[in-house]
Amino acid sequence: MNASLRQLRAFVAVAESSSFSRAADLLALTQPAVSRNVTELEQALGVQLLHRTTREVELTEAGRLLYANVTRVLEDLDACLLEVQGLATQRKGRVSVASSPTLSANLMPQCIARCRQQAPGVNLKLLDRVQSDVLQSVRSGEVDFGVVIDPSEKQDLHAQTILTEPFCLVCLSSHPLAQRKEVHWAELAGASLVLLDHASGSRRLIDAALQAHGATASVVQDVGHTATIYSMVEQGLGLSVVPQLAIPAAWKKQAATPAGDSQASSSPVLVSRKLVPQVQRGIMLVRRQHRELSPVAHMVWDLIAEEARRRLEG
Repeated sequence: MNASLRQLRAFVAVAESSSFSRAADLLALTQPAVSRNVTELEQALGVQLLHRTTREVELTEAGRLLYANVTRVLEDLDACLLEVQGLATQRKGRVSVASSPTLSANLMPQCIARCRQQAPGVNLKLLDRVQSDVLQSVRSGEVDFGVVIDPSEKQDLHAQTILTEPFCLVCLSSHPLAQRKEVHWAELAGASLVLLDHASGSRRLIDAALQAHGATASVVQDVGHTATIYSMVEQGLGLSVVPQLAIPAAWKKQAATPAGDSQASSSPVLVSRKLVPQVQRGIMLVRRQHRELSPVAHMVWDLIAEEARRRLEG
């Protein structure tokens, strides 16, 4: 059976107006076109739906049965189409986004809060995963899109860079390098380092920078989260290199207090210092290539990009 939507609408219009000419006016079609659609529908169903006379048009028993049911179906369809069309402007729906840990902790909370303020009808679901799993979630369609560090392989993805940021040294405030405003990568040669593990999108960039500047160092611990790194550095296990986005704002005030100052805390304090020459990591939004986002997911994509720009300008 191959009954088209156009044929069903033509039949309903004739049934409700009891006239092919009036149905043609309602549908903005010619009378022969309406008649042809109804005839083709009858042929597809194998039954006569209308009694046609020169004076009137009446429904047959089969026509009454079809009319009673198809009108409800068409009403439901029209309501559904209006709802789908409304997604483009109503800012309503569910959006799933995956992001790597440093971005989940230091960028996405602000994005989720802004989304709640600007589009309360949107349910933004965050999946906090290591970068390799984020990329797999995007490729499999489990999430609408991901927020990642520039991946080495992205030919099958549509990517948009939303932020670039440098890497920084993290050390105890009592460390000699803490007395410097900036530290050269080469000065990390021979140091013990606590770094993000290779599941992080940042690790390959850090390793490449150390190698490029001849900083042969000993990686004593590979960990998954910057919070773990900070605890280990506080215990004197080594220095670290982390992205600027992961540096707590409170450290700026601590870093401004000279070592040995009477106001400084008696407990170990961590500070961050610029690493030169600067090595930038790119933060990207990624989605499947050739798969367009829904209007509400595209709105969230733009919101995250805007929040990243605000971070950069701030």
